[in-house]
Formats: sequence, structure tokens, C-alpha cells
Amino acid sequence: MLAQTQYRLSAADLEIVLAMVRTGTLAAAGERLGVDASTVFRSLQRIERGLGATLFARSRTGYLAGDLAQALAEQAEQVESALEAARSAVHAVPDQVSGTVRITTTDTILVGMVAPALKALQAEHPNLSYDLRVSNELASLTRRDADIAVRATRRPPQHLVGKHIGSIRVGLYAGRTSGITYADVEAGRTPWFAIDDAIPDHPSVSWRKRHFPKVMPTYFVNSLQIAAEMVGMGMGVGILPVVMAQERSDLVALRDLQDANQSELWLLTHPESRHLRRIAVVYGHLAQTLRLP
Repeated sequence: MLAQTQYRLSAADLEIVLAMVRTGTLAAAGERLGVDASTVFRSLQRIERGLGATLFARSRTGYLAGDLAQALAEQAEQVESALEAARSAVHAVPDQVSGTVRITTTDTILVGMVAPALKALQAEHPNLSYDLRVSNELASLTRRDADIAVRATRRPPQHLVGKHIGSIRVGLYAGRTSGITYADVEAGRTPWFAIDDAIPDHPSVSWRKRHFPKVMPTYFVNSLQIAAEMVGMGMGVGILPVVMAQERSDLVALRDLQDANQSELWLLTHPESRHLRRIAVVYGHLAQTLRLP
């Protein structure tokens, strides 16, 4: 359908489109906007009818944004950022930064790296607040559900800007009191923990398949933090990031996997929002403090 040039989009229309792009469902969008799902549905129908264009593809899992919806969402974010900047300016105290910064990362990186960095930053900027989301994918940043991402990836998306923090070393670990040795691993006498399809390209998967192709893991988990807890209990062995495992007294390294395909840790944000003071302060602090062993 051709867009109806006489229809005048309002700020409220853009807010609805942005909520749908970010959440993908009527119910979740309604929760963000403070209205029920039927109101969002009727509003979306009205907008699409006025534009003469379909903004979202409907499926059983939700609403998938089309090119026009994505373009409108980008404009809506600029409006959102401008309003936030205006509100901050009204309430700002010289040299103080306030507002909420949305950060997405994995549980491992959050506990081991991001949380300690934010603890120091909070003492310096007590008016900042943080919306922390744990996820194993970059989609949350691509959908603009987050302002900053700290992610393990070999190929960061080209539309984002960021800093390369370093390579994530991994090792093979067992529980310190388990009595498990590397000889036990070689002899096939110990259970394995493995990452499931939630992180399909994790270096532990390729290393295990290359060195122990006949191993069938006993436990599959979707969280390295959970794997570390269970390995620490003496339930088997697992390949874990050194940055996490070295801080735990209940784990012992059986082998440092120098030949594993290492992931790269990136600090990422949106080029159009990094100038916002609250985001710039948090991003700059993380860029200075995040370090890998």
C-alpha cells in the first residue's frame, strides 16, 4: 500500500510504534505505555490505516517490525532522547548526572565485571540508576531495549559503536574438593557440563568437540554462572571464563585452554545516543575500568 501523505503522525503515534518495536507484543507494549493490549491494537490499526502501510508482520510469536516501523522507531528514539535531555536540564544540578541507563550483558560479565565497576560509579554519581538486563544475545541492543551492551562477540554489529575490551580466556575447571584430575577427564571418568543452544558459538563447545569428540555431556545449562555453581559443588567439569572462575575459591583449574577459539569482549552503544550525558558518563567509566585477565 502507498502511504497516505495527508496523515499527520503525532508524538503519541511514534511512542506506540516504538513500544511495539521494542517489545514485539501488544501486551508488553501496553505495559510500557500504561494501557491495555486492546488499546494498543486499535491504535496500531489506526496508524497503519492512516499511513496506508503495514508496519508489522503478525506471527504466532508476536509482531515483527518492517522497514517503515524501524525507521519510525528511530525517529521516535530521537524524540525520546530529546525529551529526556530536556527533563534532565530542568532538574539538573551542576556537575551532577541523573537518569536511568539500561545495560544488557550476560550473567557472568555482570557479576564479574560490570557490577564492581558500577559500584564505584554509583559513589561518584548517586543520582544515576541502572536497568540491568541479563541476556545471551545482542538483539536487546538492536531493538533499542538497552543503551549499552557488554557482549562477547567476534563480529559486533556495524551500526553500533564501541570499544574492544579484550579476549576472553577460558579454562577447564573442577570443584576444588572434588578430587577430579585432568587424568580423570582424559579417561572419561567424570561428567561434563556444557552450554546448550542458548550460546551455540561458545568456544567451549568447539574445544570439547575437537579434543573429546566422544564425550556426551551429562548436564546442559543456558548459564555459565549456573555451570560454575554446579562444577564448584563437585558434580563434574566445565569450561568456564577465567575472569569468573579465578575469583571463586571453590573452583580449581585443570587446564588453561590457550588453544580454544577465544571470544572477544566488546563495550557497545548507539552512535546517536552516546552523546546523552547519562549514557556518556556510564559508557566512559566502563571503558576505563573494564579489564580482562
